[in-house]
Amino acid sequence: QVQLVESGGGLVQAGGSLKLSCAASGRTFSSYAMGWFRQAPGKERDFVAAISWSGARTAYAESVKGRFTISKDNAKNTLYLQMNSLKPEDTAVYYCAADPIIGVYEMEARLGQLRDWGQGTQVTVSS
Repeated sequence: QVQLVESGGGLVQAGGSLKLSCAASGRTFSSYAMGWFRQAPGKERDFVAAISWSGARTAYAESVKGRFTISKDNAKNTLYLQMNSLKPEDTAVYYCAADPIIGVYEMEARLGQLRDWGQGTQVTVSS
């Protein structure tokens, strides 16, 4: 398994930016597809973005396209989510996830089957 630890959350005003990080340890990080997900109070956990093991392929939820960018640094075993033009509706706990089998374009549909999850980091966007 891969152990995942998110960081970088916080309080930001609407229109601002934050960069989340997800540090991975354990098994071979570079061979895993990884993703970011979020859960707002009282709502289900939703897909945000995913990236292939090589970083060559990415996928985004429609609600964040053009504002968020997912990336990974295999040398540092770290996944990132750059969030720009933040909106109050982006407020949620953000989680990273990794899976050795499920690919980047399947992560949204197979959210419940993803194997490894971090503990989450809170992002709050004030209006």
